[in-house]
Amino acid sequence: MIPVGIAGFSGYSGAELVRILSRHPHVEPVLLEHRETDTPVLPLGVKGPRRMPLAEAPGLKLVFLATAPEVSMEAAPPLLAGGAIVVDLSGAFRLGTVDNYRRWYKETHTQPGLLAEAVYGLPEVNRALVAGKRLISNPGCYPTAANLALRPLVVAGAIDRGAGIVCDAKSGVSGAGRKPSLKTSFCEVTENFSAYSILEHRHVPEILRTSGLEEHELSFTAQLLPIDRGILETIYFRTSKSAQELIDIYVAAYKSEPFLRIYGGGHVPDLHAVARTNFCDIGVRVNAGRAVVIAAIDNLVKGAAGMAVQNMNLALGFPETEGLP
Repeated sequence: MIPVGIAGFSGYSGAELVRILSRHPHVEPVLLEHRETDTPVLPLGVKGPRRMPLAEAPGLKLVFLATAPEVSMEAAPPLLAGGAIVVDLSGAFRLGTVDNYRRWYKETHTQPGLLAEAVYGLPEVNRALVAGKRLISNPGCYPTAANLALRPLVVAGAIDRGAGIVCDAKSGVSGAGRKPSLKTSFCEVTENFSAYSILEHRHVPEILRTSGLEEHELSFTAQLLPIDRGILETIYFRTSKSAQELIDIYVAAYKSEPFLRIYGGGHVPDLHAVARTNFCDIGVRVNAGRAVVIAAIDNLVKGAAGMAVQNMNLALGFPETEGLP
């Protein structure tokens, strides 16, 4: 059993990592304390994993950083110097350039060399790049669904890009993290439905960078559902293709992908279909040149911890599906 560290284990994504890794046949999760308030969040039936300070973790084979971007930027250099592979679940290393980071995160990046080095860990696109890399940047939850839905169609030229693309993305409250805030408190969320970061969401550049779209071609709106977990994205665009032709593009692109399920016959996914799994489900409808694609994932699994374990499996040479729901 290879010990792998989890910093940020008390957050929703970190706790999901503990849940998944506690059942993985080849690794032992180690809880890494990076602040005095860290308290273990363990799934039922899991005995308390080992704990150690984050400062003692560089000797581990691999470390997950389920931390805020500024913490990841501080923690990654000594971990890498100590020989650990780092899988970062924050946005610290996703955007490629310091200019992108400054624009969308409104902060200065403190590790520009690592930002340029990091590989974007979306296995369905960058699988060949992940193995052998020491710094893997885990994709954001919204971009995971959006890119898996959009990229094959963009590559195939199946979208009328001049007519624009609308991505209407809805997420459960856990996507906002575990830190208490007025916006995500029960009385604000229950029996409510709200949009936020309209046209300025920090996940937009991830979608553009991976899908190949330009900013003026995509209108992205994030919305908060009064549920605990899940992302459902409804994507609208114009096309000259039929629904079956779009499905055929997806099937050709994802025929060997273990975590992509393409719906036929006009069926589309819902959140129950993907809850607590590492699947991304995609369905299509087309009428009179108007296309609607529905993509659904669990934001804490395929949108965070599950994808991170996928990347770990690739980095450590395990079967990619090992230990994943």
